[in-house]
Formats: sequence, structure tokens, C-alpha cells
Amino acid sequence: MDALKQGADTLFILLGAIMVLAMHAGFAFLELGTVRKKNQVNALVKILVDFSLSTLVYFLVGYSVAYGTHFLVSAETLVARNGYDLVKFFFLLTFAAAIPAIISGGVAERARFWPQLLATAVIVGLIYPFFEGLAWNQNLGLQAWIKDLTGDEFHDFAGSVVVHAVGGWIALPAVLLLGSRTNRYRKGGGMSVHPPSSIPFLALGAWILIVGWFGFNVMSAQTLDKISGLVAVNSLLAMVGGTLAALLLGRNDPGFVHNGPLAGLVAVCAGSDVMHPLGALVVGAVAGGLFVVMFTLTQNRWKIDDVLGVWPLHGLCGTWGGIAAGIFGSTALGGLGGVNLSAQVIGTLGGVAWALVGGTVVYALVKHLCGGLRLDAEEEFNGADLSIHRISATAEREMEV
Repeated sequence: MDALKQGADTLFILLGAIMVLAMHAGFAFLELGTVRKKNQVNALVKILVDFSLSTLVYFLVGYSVAYGTHFLVSAETLVARNGYDLVKFFFLLTFAAAIPAIISGGVAERARFWPQLLATAVIVGLIYPFFEGLAWNQNLGLQAWIKDLTGDEFHDFAGSVVVHAVGGWIALPAVLLLGSRTNRYRKGGGMSVHPPSSIPFLALGAWILIVGWFGFNVMSAQTLDKISGLVAVNSLLAMVGGTLAALLLGRNDPGFVHNGPLAGLVAVCAGSDVMHPLGALVVGAVAGGLFVVMFTLTQNRWKIDDVLGVWPLHGLCGTWGGIAAGIFGSTALGGLGGVNLSAQVIGTLGGVAWALVGGTVVYALVKHLCGGLRLDAEEEFNGADLSIHRISATAEREMEV
């Protein structure tokens, strides 16, 4: 029976890993459809290479930082328990690799390729797994301290804060240090409009992310005996709430409509296992509205050139989700309880602070060591990083021959 259970758990978490892996195609197509046509090749290559580097770094360093486990052991040890520990690494890696995929959307169209890869290595190897270990592995006694202080641990079932808020708040200093795209904001106060290059690709990316998100959330149980249909229904209703709120506040704009469900899903991750479905609907709707309002403010009034709006979408909606778990997860609002608003605020703000400081330090150092983060004028004019542009140009010449 134990062998059967271990095999079933291994298959369960493997399917989750595959679903979240597929979400990276969603990140790629979401960025592909949003950036200008001349930068589409760069977006595709960047997401795939970021994922590959993230895998290597998380396997060698990051997983050990978070969980104190390494894989420099015999093959016999690795396949114990049907290889469950290896597949668990695969599953958690897909979460870690989401961080550079999130950042990629914010720094799109003017970030240099190689400095961004260096930042990815440090973030996935050290910055992200450090907080991951605090929140999900009891590292350094932080959760015990929060529980002693408030009566409950910080609760983040599927990563509203650990993944999304951390990714979004790391992206913010990167975007600010890069500066806006050339001629995006003109001296006279005008602004150049860069509409999405392909609404169908943007929509495809959003749909891939939506479908994969049910693996992201439901399979966060990690074993079959802990699976809950409540997580699936809460994810569904939060997605719907985010969509409808973005539709209304975004005045039918297709970019907002397809990012609204993502905002709702970001926010519901933390408390999807403890909220009542109606609470999840409200959480998702607030997140959808929050994205529309804050994306508009950052782009138009604050002149922060966050191309895909990753700070509002992941940073702010993830922050809202972490706090909302303490509100709508309470028994007073129909939730299952076991959560505490004070604990959620402490844990969420701790994650935001760590991400903001870590992101600032990493990107400031990379900027100094690499002689700058952004492309020169010629590279930006021709379309993203010329090292990637040349790959496309070479392929085109070969096709002509």
C-alpha cells in the first residue's frame, strides 16, 4: 500500500509540474503578444533560456538554500520513494522559474540579454529560495516567531506572496533602474503609444496561464491525501471575478480583459485552500480592478514603463492576496479558519521588503558589473538585443537561400 501511495503521489505532483511548466509557454505568448513585433523573437528566446538557466541554478543551489536538500548522492538514493523527491524538486522549480518570467515582462524591449541572465541566476539561486525557505520550510524560525506573536503562522498555500508578490516587487527596481523605452515619454509631456502587437497571441498566453494555474494551485497540496476540490473552485471563481472586474473598469479593453483573470488567480493563491468560494470571487474581483487602476496610474501618471504591468499584476495583486487570505479565510466570513490577519500582514510585508531590497541590490550590482542594463540606441531601434536579432536574421537569410 505504501508503494502504491508513493507512486500515486509521484504521478500527482509530476502532473502538477508539467502543468506549471506549460505556464511558461503562457508567459512567452503573453509577452510576445504585448511587445512590438520587432521584439517578438527576443521575448521567445528569453523566456526559454531563462527557464533553462533557472533549472540549472535551482538544481545546484536554490533548492538547497530553501530546503537544505541537495542531489549530489547516488542514483539509488534519488529513486527512493519512487523518485518523489526528484519530482517535487521539478514542481517547485517551475515556481522558482516563474520569477524571471515575471520580471521579463516588466523589462521587455530594452533590457540587455546577458545581464538579465546574470540577474536570473542570482535571483533563482539566492533571493527567491531564501524567502521560499522561510515561508514554506520553517527556516530560521520565522514562522514559529509569527505564530508565537499572532497565534497563527503566515499562510501562503500556493504562492501569492512567495512567488507572485516577490517576483513583482523584484521587478519594480529593475524597471526603474532601466528607465523607460526610448521616446516613450516625451519632454513636452506626451507619451508614445505602443499597442500590443498581437491580441490573439496575448489571449493565447492568458489562456495557457489560466489552464496551467489549476495545476499551480491544486497540485500545491503535493500529495493526493491533501488534495481539495475547494482550491479548484476558488481558483475558478477568482479567475471569473478578475475577468469581469477588468472588463468593467477597463472599458472592454482586450488587454485588460485577458490580464484580469490572471490578477484574480494571483490573488487567490494564498488562501485558495481556506476561503469560501464567494470570498474567492470577491478577492479576484478586487484584484482585477486593482490591476486596471494601478496599471493605468503607473503608465500614464507615474511614467513607470512596466511593459506588461508585472508590478501591478504580480506585485500588488500578490500582496493583496496574501492579506486577503487572513480576511476571507476567517470563519467569520465563511472560511475554514486557521489564518490570522496580523500574521498575513507580517508575512506579506516581510516578503515585499525582502524582494524590494533584494531586487534593488541585484540589479544595481549587475548594472555596475556589466556596464549597464539596457540596450544602446541602435539595438533598441532595431529590436531588442542584437545578439538575438542576429539569430533571427541569420535564419531568414538561410531560408532565402
